[in-house]
Amino acid sequence: MRRGDPVSETYAPAVSDFFDAVEVFFEHLAAVQWTALGIALLFHVARLVVRTFAWRTILAAAYPETRVPWPGVFGAYVAGVGVNAIFPARAGDLVKLMLVHRRIEGAHYPTLGATLLVETLFDFVVAVLLFVWALQLGVLPGLDVLPDLPSIDFSWMVRHPRLAAIVAGCVFVSLAILSWWGIHRVRAFWQEVGQGLAILRDRGRFFSGVVTWQLLSWVFRLGSAYYFLKAFAIPANLENALLVLVVQGLSTMMPFTPGGAGTEQGLIAYVFRDEAGTAELLSFSVGMKIAIIVVNAALGFAAIGIMLRTFRWRRAVRSEEGLAENP
Repeated sequence: MRRGDPVSETYAPAVSDFFDAVEVFFEHLAAVQWTALGIALLFHVARLVVRTFAWRTILAAAYPETRVPWPGVFGAYVAGVGVNAIFPARAGDLVKLMLVHRRIEGAHYPTLGATLLVETLFDFVVAVLLFVWALQLGVLPGLDVLPDLPSIDFSWMVRHPRLAAIVAGCVFVSLAILSWWGIHRVRAFWQEVGQGLAILRDRGRFFSGVVTWQLLSWVFRLGSAYYFLKAFAIPANLENALLVLVVQGLSTMMPFTPGGAGTEQGLIAYVFRDEAGTAELLSFSVGMKIAIIVVNAALGFAAIGIMLRTFRWRRAVRSEEGLAENP
């Protein structure tokens, strides 16, 4: 069967949610190629490291007269990644901002938040290109298939398009009102945001100090996906590794679950349905997710413990918010 053909009978979902898929993974644990898994995780860690170089460049451009220590940037970044691996709704981004705020003298949260936006610009371009490429291959599920995929946590939008349109409209109106209020009432806020975008006014520095590191991070991410495929005996080639990246990007579009858990498993089961059986695909998708979560959480909470001398990051975030409101 070619990629893009109608769903075969073997694709009938074997599990109803992510936790059932975890059970399938442990049943196939003995078949894992541990050397390939270790290489995949090394690529993953290398990806995180080079991304911190890019973020530090953005921060240094925003605060040119202030020392921006790389260890503090690295600790804040991996701490945020670790929290995002366990908690939904991008809670880790608050941790990133709070920790790096403590390491840069005179830093302001609007400026730091803008640097995170800049840090995602190149990723957005690459993700769109990969998504268009995947659409051309015809491997992604259509709207008529999404509701039937296992653990797709945004399938309610397909089942209730009117309600989804109403929600989207409310969000758009709210953002428009907030933007109008911000432009007219809080000029200082927008000045600080503009400070965080300073790197974009120096194209040479942006490409040499940001894009190059992020491009390397995508190379490492591709290598990680390739060796994850090998570790779980799924056909490993460039096309399949790129498709893993597409699936990972789609699964984090709506972060209702930590790291898109559940959504990623449903998409992988569909996209790779002609490459392996459902049980093998579930073992691969869950095994990859568990391995990444464990590494991210270990690095992240080690960084939190070192930088805050406590693992109670939510209390620290609330304390930091209180100081920001009442300096």
